[in-house]
Amino acid sequence: MSSTLIVNARLVNEGREFEGDLRIEHGRIARIGTGLQAHTHETVVDANGRRLLPGMIDDQVHFREPGMEYKADIATESAAAVAGGLTTFMDMPNTSPPTLNAEALEDKYRRAHGRAWGNYGFYMGASNDNLEAIQRLNPRSAPGIKVFMGASTGNMLVDNPETLDAIFRDAPTPIITHCEDTPMIDAELARYKAKYGDDIPVSCHPDIRSREACKKSTELAISLARRHDTRLHVLHISTADELALFQPGPIEGKRITAETCVHFLRFDRADYERLGNRIKCNPAIKDAADREALIAALANDVIDVLATDHAPHTIEEKAKPYLSAPSGLPLVQYALLAALELVHEGKLTTAQVVQKFAHAPARLFDVRNRGFLREGYAADLVLIDDAPLTVHADDVLSKCGWSPFEGTTFHSRVASTWVNGVLAWDGRQLVGDAMGQRLEFDR
Repeated sequence: MSSTLIVNARLVNEGREFEGDLRIEHGRIARIGTGLQAHTHETVVDANGRRLLPGMIDDQVHFREPGMEYKADIATESAAAVAGGLTTFMDMPNTSPPTLNAEALEDKYRRAHGRAWGNYGFYMGASNDNLEAIQRLNPRSAPGIKVFMGASTGNMLVDNPETLDAIFRDAPTPIITHCEDTPMIDAELARYKAKYGDDIPVSCHPDIRSREACKKSTELAISLARRHDTRLHVLHISTADELALFQPGPIEGKRITAETCVHFLRFDRADYERLGNRIKCNPAIKDAADREALIAALANDVIDVLATDHAPHTIEEKAKPYLSAPSGLPLVQYALLAALELVHEGKLTTAQVVQKFAHAPARLFDVRNRGFLREGYAADLVLIDDAPLTVHADDVLSKCGWSPFEGTTFHSRVASTWVNGVLAWDGRQLVGDAMGQRLEFDR
């Protein structure tokens, strides 16, 4: 493996932005400094003052494999992620079959080997009847255990109180939760069906999957975590109401952490009229005031992690009426650019984006040697060019072939992405072969 020297970069790492050079050798960051001299036969990349970031770690994706490969698979979605500067992903267990035991978990790792463009980890799922599998889980084999405390695909809604309590008591890894109260949602849906029949407007989605349902379920998860001193991470916070449930401050030392997603920061209720089911997701995108509160909570370290919840569906599925259209949207290719828009708007710094999208998930899940620009760490890197990029459907690498950001012009673009020291995206196309590696967890 040849070495690469990136010179004249503006490195962003651990709260700092500084001018410097970075050398890659044998897939690792070998040296960070200034005035580094090129070796014989070394590839030299002149960053020309552009920002060099650690590759983003997306701890919440649905790549649909196995069972739903007609809409997405590990190869296509990881390619889209790498094109967007996301070099590591953690995939959810609600596939077909669901990932509810060690055998299903290892099957996913086998599928990813040699096909994933980014580094990969897979969650174990929880159900009402797989407690023993959770108790036997090797904590180094998965980033965490996913608990759906709201309706989900297949047999993955954990609504048995005794089982839920035992999962929080015995989990050998962090628990990550989808928090929405299903009985409250069902009651609201019945009320809207009575009013509209089968022709419910998609603009009602945030009222059916209400802020009250989110808050009630989040309160339950936090109470269980406090009872058992569980390491809990609450996914995709969508409301201002839930923010008071979390403590501000650095992620180090926290036992309960919160996450929000890119689409909650770029869309709000007004966008349903324009985009309809394309932005239908669970939890629902809510009001403009929620969006602004979530951005402030990121800046103030109330929310610890930023992710995508990338969940592609075909455009034909999304064109169905509200009740039939599935929830979820493809996001990995443009998520980092969407987050960097907040930097251009003066609402976050680049260092804060890196903290939420790279450092924090690496710390939270005990990821070995990734998520930072540090000597000896894996050379997962993304070079950002502050040149405009307009999103077109023809450029979307996700198998579904569409993006909710179509027509949007971002102020930045991904100029290069390296995965394990190898150039994987050159700003225009994928390069070489899929070089993703299985994640290792220091536990």
